[in-house]
This record gives sequence, C-alpha cells and structure tokens, in this order.
Amino acid sequence: MRLNVAVLDDYIGVSQTVADWGSLKARANVVVFSRPLSVPEEAARELADFDIICTLRERMPIPTALIERLPRLKYIVVTGKRYDTVDVMAAAARGIPVSNTPVSGAGAGGVAELVWGLTLALARHIASEDRLMRSGAWQHQPGTTLGGKTLGILGLGGIGRRVAEIGLVFGMKVQAWSQNMTDEQARVVGARLVSKEELFATSDVISVHLALSERTRGIVGVRELEAMKPSAMLINTARAAIVDQQALLDALQARSIAGAGLDVFEYEPLPTDHPLRCLPNVVITPHLGYFTKEMLGTYYSDAVRLIEAFIDGKPERIVNLSANA
Repeated sequence: MRLNVAVLDDYIGVSQTVADWGSLKARANVVVFSRPLSVPEEAARELADFDIICTLRERMPIPTALIERLPRLKYIVVTGKRYDTVDVMAAAARGIPVSNTPVSGAGAGGVAELVWGLTLALARHIASEDRLMRSGAWQHQPGTTLGGKTLGILGLGGIGRRVAEIGLVFGMKVQAWSQNMTDEQARVVGARLVSKEELFATSDVISVHLALSERTRGIVGVRELEAMKPSAMLINTARAAIVDQQALLDALQARSIAGAGLDVFEYEPLPTDHPLRCLPNVVITPHLGYFTKEMLGTYYSDAVRLIEAFIDGKPERIVNLSANA
C-alpha cells in the first residue's frame, strides 16, 4: 500500500518547485497543505489518513494531543535544526521516529541579510517613506547613519557572528553578550564582550540571536527595554518569546525606544488586528528569515531524502528513539 505524505504549511506553494519530489511521488502520495491547520481538532481531522508528516520549520505544533489522534502516523520530518514544537517523547512512546534536516550555512546567511534589511529599513525609514511616496508625498524625516554607531548582539552563534561581520563592514562598533560567552568568542569576530546591562544601555542597534530555552524566555524584559537609549532600535529575527511581548509593545507605543524590526511573533500568522500592524515605528516581516528559495530548496530536498530513507527501512537523523541515538 502506498504511503500518504502530508507537506504542511506551504502557504505560497513553493515546496514542489524548489526541490525535486519526483522520485518520492513515484512511491507515495504527496499532498500539500497551503493553509494553517488549527491544533488539535482541525489537524486531527485533516491528517487522519496520513502516514508521514513533513513540517516547515516550527509553523505547526505537533503536541501529544495531536499525535494521539493520528492512528496512521509513522514518521515525522522537521525541516530545520530545531524540533521544539514536536512532542518527540509522545512520538517515541508510539514508536514514531522524528528526524530533522541537516544544518545549512545558507540559513545563517539568509537570516543575517534580513537583519540588515530590517535595520536599514528602520534607520532610513524606507518602509514608511515608500508608503508615503506612493500617496504623493515627499520626505518626512531624516534617517540615521549606522557608521560609527554601536551594534549590540545577543548571542554569537552562526547568525550572530555573520551579523557582527556585516556590522563591522558598516563601520559600527560591535559588542556582544550571552550567558556563556567568553572574551575569546567575542574577540574572534571583532566584538567586545560586555555585560547585559551595558549592552542595553549603550547600543544603538540591538539584534537578538539567542536560542529559545527556559533560560532565555523573556530575557529581554521591562528592565532591559527601559535601559535602552530613546534613539535605539531592537531587531528580533530569533524567537518572539525571548522578548517580553507586552513590554516591547508598551515601549514602542510610548516611543521610549526608536523602533523595532520584527520577523517573529508570539502567534503566527500574526492576527490581522494585532497592534503591531498599526505602529509607525515598527517594520514587520512574516517570518522571512530562513524563507529564501535557496534555503527552502535545501530543506525540502533533505526532507525528500529522509522520507525515502524511512520508506527504505533505513531512517536517518532520528532525534527521539534511543536505539538510533
């Protein structure tokens, strides 16, 4: 019997064009879902007849309540490194392996480029001036030169390091902080290790590049935002929950910081009536950090390979079954 494969959350229908699914379609039925499925009720109904689920990053959660209601589910492939939104232990209890796709350098590069797109859009008012020009207006406010300013980076992983390198090219002074960062880790990318307090108090642009964990959830809160300069900007392309969302909204509405560039949100897709959509000092993008043709092609090509390996009885990159650890 042919297996049924669900490709989830492909909102704009790119999965089938950026990778070659031909060999898999010769062996299985591949169905693409282009709309979000609410969890667990709608997802349980729509996915009841599927044997394999392929996610797009962390768009749709797969909790215990959903796994328990998918009687045919045999395998889950998560595109990307992180699989926080999948209850891997619940899947393991049913003998369902979960795989993640390999890390690709294209991901870090794509996100870092978006960081600077958001930063420049804020610093030079690109989005707002574009909207105003389309209505017939001309020049409303001066921009800010980034050269000579101070860039503060939370976290110097692959993306944070790339952001630091580009900041230096702009002629910025770069400083960094994370809970376990060493002087050497900062120095090797041309940054200076500072305390969290100093980073928030003295940076002109702050870019968030921490992984979300219980240690980092809400680590940017009221105290940190109040310490920022009124002229400073916050960029978040990591995870929304790292920043206290209500505290950020309050700071933006009060104009206690100059603005924010945001690619990640507490609820995605962002509700149509969310106040962030109306604030003039915010540039928002719909979680585009990794969303490039090159990165998606890598994700889906790896997913096809992993699904075929599973069908062949030789699953790879299993993250939740001890026998494969």
